[in-house]
Parts: sequence; C-alpha cells; structure tokens
Amino acid sequence: MIKVGILTSGGDCQGLNPAIRGLGKALYDTFGKEVKIYGIRDGYRGLINGEYDIMKKSAFSGILTMGGTILGTSRQPFKEMKVIGDDGIDKVRAMKKTYDEIGLDCLVILGGNGTHKTANLLSEEGLNVVTLPKTIDNDLWGTDITFGFYSALDVATEVIDRLHTTATSHGRIFVVEIMGHKAGWLNLYAGLAGGADIILIPEIPYSIDKITEVIDNRTKEGKLFSIVAVAEGAISLEESKMSKKEFKAARAAMTYPSIAYRIADDIAKITEHDVRVAIPGHIQRGGEPSAYDRVLSTMFGTKAAELIKNEKYGYMVGMKNGEVVPVPLSVVAGRLKCVPLDNQVIASARNIGISFGD
Repeated sequence: MIKVGILTSGGDCQGLNPAIRGLGKALYDTFGKEVKIYGIRDGYRGLINGEYDIMKKSAFSGILTMGGTILGTSRQPFKEMKVIGDDGIDKVRAMKKTYDEIGLDCLVILGGNGTHKTANLLSEEGLNVVTLPKTIDNDLWGTDITFGFYSALDVATEVIDRLHTTATSHGRIFVVEIMGHKAGWLNLYAGLAGGADIILIPEIPYSIDKITEVIDNRTKEGKLFSIVAVAEGAISLEESKMSKKEFKAARAAMTYPSIAYRIADDIAKITEHDVRVAIPGHIQRGGEPSAYDRVLSTMFGTKAAELIKNEKYGYMVGMKNGEVVPVPLSVVAGRLKCVPLDNQVIASARNIGISFGD
C-alpha cells in the first residue's frame, strides 16, 4: 500500500482542482486499490495541525472545471516556519509528525514561491516531496509556465477590453492595476493583449514625465483616451535608486491605497485629464480555469503521479521548452523568475508603440 498526501498552499488560483484531479486519477489508475490518498486541509496549516481526510476515487470527479481548491488553502509565510510563536508550536516538527502519523510515502504540494521554499525545507528534513507550480504571476523559477497564469490573463485582458469602451466614450485616462508584486508577466501579457497604451512592470522603473509625455502626444493626435496598465509592484525611477529599507519606508508612508492611485493622481496633476482607476483584484484569481490551464495542470498532475511511481522525490514538475519535466526543488526554491529586459513580448510591445514609461 502506498500513501500519498496532497495539499494546496498560498493564494488560490484557477487550475488547482484540475491538477488535483489529474494527480488523483493517475494515482488510482497506476496503483489501483494499492493506493490511499489523503487530502490535507487548508495548506501547511492543516499539515501542522494534523487535519486531513481520505480522498476516495469519487473525490476526483466533477472538479475539472471548478476554480479555487477543494482542499482549501492558507498562507503560511516561510520566514515564520522555523519560528516558534506564542502558541509554542514547532511548525516543522509538527508537519513531520503529521507526515509520519499518516505514514505517507510522498507529499504532493501545489503552490507558488513561498510554498516551494517550505516544500524544499521539508525535503531537506527527509520527507518525500513532489511539487506542482501554481501561481497567476508566472514567477516560479524552473518552469516556462505555471498553471493559473493563462486563466488570470484571460480575466485581466477582458478587464482592459471593457475599459476601452468607457474610456473612449468619456475621453478618459484609465489606470488599471493588474496583479504582480515582483514580476510583471501578467501585466505585460494582459497589456499587450488588451491594447494598453502604456505598460508598467516592476522590472522597468517608470518616469511619470515619460508617461504624461505619451498621453500628451496621444491627445495631440486626437486620441482623447489612454489605457495605462500597471503591475501592482511597479516602481518609479526614483524608487529604483533607493535601498530596500528606504523603499519600504517610502511605501509605508505613501498615502495612496495602491500604486495605481498614486500614478493616476500624478497624471491628473500634470495633464489635467480626467483620470480613473480600475482594480480587478482577486477577480483575476477567480472563476473556472481556461482550457489551456485545464490541460496544463492535468499534465502536471499526471507527471507527479509518474514521479511517485518511480520514487523520484525532491522535484517540482515544470514545463521546459514544451516538455513536462522534473526540476530539482533545490534549484527552484528561493529563486524568482522576473521578466528579462530582452523578452520578445517587451520587444513586440515597443515595436507597436507601447510605452513602458522609460
């Protein structure tokens, strides 16, 4: 009998349930009655607290098109994993205890950057771990694409599409804030797909003067509206020169709810245009997964089952050059995949006149 645990950690996104389904169905197809699958509730918190259920074969039916995660999730910061809090719980020890209590042969973990740091920690502690790359930010090292990205991209693009009609009708400037704290993949792709006039990503510091120059030039050409797509982690040229400590202090002192509001206010002061802000927020994470993500996450899930069959642990399942492959967890953990400045999507955007505020 082989025992496999599954948990989803961090922010939810589209594709988690198809990945769970692909893994579960493939495990049952491979091992038949010789497998027991345990669903760990609410991510690492459930692993810490020993909260889990046996997942029968029927649990993996009817969830292909469902958004979110049937297992529940939570955010458990990696930096706190080795810290014993006021509750006196040694989190790493507690997670290992739950693993041993169930008698797991492998723990499959679905998550993003922070999740993979903890997954690698558990692997180093001697647990058999396999991971799947989940994040709408597409910023996980070791894989060309993460599931959740293209579903969120569809949503973000539709938001920008819809803003065009009202922006055109009223002759307004719209600043739309797309998710992405440290990497601008989602905003870059959505901005290009949605026809944004200006795209601001964390990797390219912006100048407000450059932004307003673009808007003024469009006005002179008779284009009375503009769409500015802003990643939530966008930074100004001045901020890019600050130390990490100075930057944190500056953002903490910022009186605006988010960067989009600051940029909108700056544009309004300089250009005297009517400027509005739109923030789709968690809508980008919600709803059913796209067809692409259903396929991708299913492929990732079935590959994880293959690794378990071959007792190949300590790996993340990733996509490299169109092929689903195992990537060592030690290579993935703690590394961020940002948009390179020579990225072809950036080049294509520039070639059609889209500004990056630089």
